[in-house]
Amino acid sequence: MEKIAVYGASGFTGRLVVAELARRDVPVVLVGRDDRRLRVAAEGVPRAEVRRAGVEDSSALAAAFDGCAAVVNCVAPFELFGEPVVRAAVVSGCHYVDTNGEQSYLKRVFDTFGEPARQAGICVVPALADDGGPGDLIAHLTAEALGPRADLAELTIADLRRPGAVSRGTARTALANRGLWGGGSGLVWADGAWRDGAAHAAGDRATVPVPEAAAEGEAGDIKVAPFALPGVITVPRHVRAGRIDAVMREEVVPLFAAVTRELVATLPEGPDPAARRASRWLMAAYAVGRDGRRAQGSVTGSDGYGMTAVIAVEGVLRLVAGVPAAGVLAPAQVFDPADFLRALEPHGTRWSAGVDDR
Repeated sequence: MEKIAVYGASGFTGRLVVAELARRDVPVVLVGRDDRRLRVAAEGVPRAEVRRAGVEDSSALAAAFDGCAAVVNCVAPFELFGEPVVRAAVVSGCHYVDTNGEQSYLKRVFDTFGEPARQAGICVVPALADDGGPGDLIAHLTAEALGPRADLAELTIADLRRPGAVSRGTARTALANRGLWGGGSGLVWADGAWRDGAAHAAGDRATVPVPEAAAEGEAGDIKVAPFALPGVITVPRHVRAGRIDAVMREEVVPLFAAVTRELVATLPEGPDPAARRASRWLMAAYAVGRDGRRAQGSVTGSDGYGMTAVIAVEGVLRLVAGVPAAGVLAPAQVFDPADFLRALEPHGTRWSAGVDDR
């Protein structure tokens, strides 16, 4: 089997991705800027290689990816460090996925690397994490519930997880994206273009119905607030809708604005295994057709960090095994959404999508 490079392999998420690749018996090349940490992360990983390269050295990055079929980028914050890794993957002719959920960075990847990736004949699929990946796939299936290539009046993507423990990297990412995650609403898709989400009035959608995949015992409506989710950038590329926006559970949104450098310094590198197992992630989509019909979809599972590793590895192995279209593409443009979500079921994922008759 061909080698897969993992950039940021010594970080919390990077080590989870390395472990998942090793579990699937895939040879791994661990890449990053700290040789000592990389060698520690490689201990016990069969057929592992370590290659040192910082994001500031484009030649070293490209050389580190030489001989690899694809790259999984786990560096964070992507807003600060992500783009050089994408560029090096394109130069090296490697397929690429990443674990980012940062809306501004994600849009730049689509805007900047689409043509270079097409010319290189490689496929770039950003945002394959527990929010961007399942959120994009379930949004597509929810839209399809109203008919193939349905033309929607609106589609809302919702991250409905409850507050929980986060990694130090997630907190650093919140700081790097303070303008968006600290009170801004990001972008919305409206009338055929991405527009400033400040036009998204707080009353546009103050609640969403509890989705089918929600935890037992939760009923009624969930209070939500606008939030800059990655699906606003990916979903309009494969779903026709007059408007696509995103929301998050209301009680979670202020937590991003509360992150400080002092708080980051106190956090462990990642939640402990018990906290990860106890946590649940929940992505939902709510579609309204131009004829007024409604559809709803949702996907959930435990341990968002562990599932992010599974999602990223599942995606990159599908790229390597197939003949994907070249360019920068959304998950649902590359992978069959239902088939991909079924592949996550053995890891405890549940999902559904269908017409909402309520």
